[in-house]
Amino acid sequence: MKAIIAICSRFIYIESGMIAKIQDRLVAVREALEITQRDFCRGIYVSQSYYAQIESGKRPVNDRLIALVCSQYGVSKEYLITGKGKMFSEDLADLQLQQLLDIFTELEPPFRDYVILQVKQLVEAVKRQKGRPTRKDKKPPQNPK
Repeated sequence: MKAIIAICSRFIYIESGMIAKIQDRLVAVREALEITQRDFCRGIYVSQSYYAQIESGKRPVNDRLIALVCSQYGVSKEYLITGKGKMFSEDLADLQLQQLLDIFTELEPPFRDYVILQVKQLVEAVKRQKGRPTRKDKKPPQNPK
């Protein structure tokens, strides 16, 4: 049975919906993480020019790069190599939480307090923007008389 190939966006999909080329799977991972190529490269300790050549197919993907992407971003090795299975070996939210914890533990206590305050203020601002009541907006329950 021949595979049916369809070109969608910049990726080549085979009938099962898999992305055919490893370079395109790398792009898909980066886009799923919603980070720039520059930031993605920083996370795996390669130059952006080198990585851009990989994404464009001008350089081959080597085992070192695969190992770095999988360990740094929680990508499933099976997905990256074959296109089969889930993109991330862990839930993306769990991976992001772990990255945040790793960064947080490197901070001195006063900076940790500052980060907590800033995150709380960010959550409040997002809630206000979405029209949801915040803790400050909520009124305490009134006792009936």
